[in-house]
Amino acid sequence: MFKFKKIILCAILMAGSFHLEAQIIPRPINIHGALTVEGGFMINKVGLPPQLRGISLSWSLWGGKKYYNQELVGWLVKDFHISVLRASMGVEPQGGYLTNQEEQLKLMAAVIDKAINEGIYVLIDWHDHNAEKHLEESKAFFAMMAKKYAGVPNVIYEIFNEPARQSWEVVKGYSVEVIKAIRQFDSKNIIVVGSPRWDQDVDVAAADPIKGFDNLVYSFHFYASDPNHQEMLRAKAELAMEKGLALFVTEWGVGESNGNGEFNLEKTERWMDWMEKNRLSWVNWNVTDKNETTALMLPGAAATGGWSLEQLTASGKYMREQLSKKNKK
Repeated sequence: MFKFKKIILCAILMAGSFHLEAQIIPRPINIHGALTVEGGFMINKVGLPPQLRGISLSWSLWGGKKYYNQELVGWLVKDFHISVLRASMGVEPQGGYLTNQEEQLKLMAAVIDKAINEGIYVLIDWHDHNAEKHLEESKAFFAMMAKKYAGVPNVIYEIFNEPARQSWEVVKGYSVEVIKAIRQFDSKNIIVVGSPRWDQDVDVAAADPIKGFDNLVYSFHFYASDPNHQEMLRAKAELAMEKGLALFVTEWGVGESNGNGEFNLEKTERWMDWMEKNRLSWVNWNVTDKNETTALMLPGAAATGGWSLEQLTASGKYMREQLSKKNKK
């Protein structure tokens, strides 16, 4: 799938840089630089898929908003070794961006700016299942973000979290308008486009992709233990990639699609191997201390990090191990 000679050459060059750093792990932004899309892949400054791996904050609403602080981001970088953070800004209902813009902007700025300072990548996620109903608000928000972060290569714009039952025609129309708003101020940074049925119908998007803009990738979501998220769903993603669509797994969990249910290690490992094989960047759901399968922490975990292993759920322990192993190699 990749040009192996190029991979070997780049690996040699990167290995040399690691040696010069004298065992200090380089920051992801220094390794990968500005990301672009070429030949159906998101690639880094040396032409290779960066395979970013990280964690998603929960909705910046209700109990989830307490984790939108700089200390927490620093802990995830230090202890979980993340290379990307997803900041999932709640748009609605009450208390979200539509009704409490000032608070939401403050929460987002805290974690985005800290992620940039830590040298990791950050997804600015318009966490909304009905984004097409809030087009003008979304355009204004992303224009604001693009003005602020244009030229900052760490920043990635995710413009529509999980369209539910909207058609691709509706999602595409919305996306084109928001992309235009971003590109007025930021001509280069990666933009993540959603797809129908909770970001599963990437094959539908691949049949009629957005054209006329550079550096677009498409979000693909799954929940690893869900019986409906297995071979048929992987086949949809593989078809999309075969058609030239660049994918980014901006949300996945070890449990089932409701956030709860079984944590099936065998199914999770199969998905993990699949992402590694296809060199896909991914973000795991989520930083919360709720009684849910996909929550990383047990109830009562501190908002600023510093968790012991006993304070992590099975999901939290697994993700900490996997991120440490894969991002430090």
